[in-house]
Amino acid sequence: MELRHLRYFVAVAEELHFGRAALQLGISQPPLSQQIQALEDELGVRLLERTNRRVALSEAGRLFLVEARAALAQVDKAVAVARRAQRGELGELKVGFTSSAPFTSTIPRAIQAFRQACPEVHLDLHELSSRGVAEAVYERRLAVGMIRPLALPEGMTALELFAEPLVAVLPAGHRLAAADAALTLCELAEEPFVFFPRTFGTGLYGQLQQLARAAGFSPRIVQEASEAMTLIGLVATGLGVTVLPASFSRMRIDGVVWRTLADPGASTAVWLVRREDEASPLVGRFVELLEAEAQRSRLQAGAVGGRSA
Repeated sequence: MELRHLRYFVAVAEELHFGRAALQLGISQPPLSQQIQALEDELGVRLLERTNRRVALSEAGRLFLVEARAALAQVDKAVAVARRAQRGELGELKVGFTSSAPFTSTIPRAIQAFRQACPEVHLDLHELSSRGVAEAVYERRLAVGMIRPLALPEGMTALELFAEPLVAVLPAGHRLAAADAALTLCELAEEPFVFFPRTFGTGLYGQLQQLARAAGFSPRIVQEASEAMTLIGLVATGLGVTVLPASFSRMRIDGVVWRTLADPGASTAVWLVRREDEASPLVGRFVELLEAEAQRSRLQAGAVGGRSA
């Protein structure tokens, strides 16, 4: 039995006329009659009572019609599900992100846009260090991730979504806290730093070391913490200073002051990373929406900058 047999039977059962059913199906009447006969022969049941003047459903045909309609409806549903999955509208998407990602406006807006565009996709979000996200994507435990720049394993690709300045985070009573102008990192050369551990896997650790070397010193890290919020809290206590992406300055926290760094290269990007062989339609849809939101944010920032100038 094939699906066409069910469709042919349903058409005849609904029209109760072989000619009209054949016209509806776009075939001639003799092949339609042959296919209905073949279906009845296979089932060993007479589904239609035929005379020269009328066609009627037998009792078996009446019951078979209910099941045939349900089977065809289920097939249509399966086809629709497959097509929606191919368009990236159904399923589960495992996404990793570094802890600073939610503080940017671009990524939350992109995730919201994805939820609106694909409400039946379950987003499984995981917060990890940049290195942890990259490793999880490489090992296929995550499908896609958002990280700060770092060296990636072979077979992975990165798309820069946006870049933002780095800022110095100072205790409110610090000698440089009251100044309005941007400061340079060399002005903090003698300060104690609180920062992420080297082993934690944040892309910011190597960047701080590189910027400090360019400024002629090696940062003296007196306390390590794996969470940015902990670092900010430590700065507020006066234990030291730190350097973070400017998006953290959206938070208003008593006891700290944010100062832009004027050093060349004192900015950090957010990358979207995935495997080069990743072919999931869900990933493609997510990347498309995230890239579009990043582009929209860049255009808006450019427009604001142009008006300011």
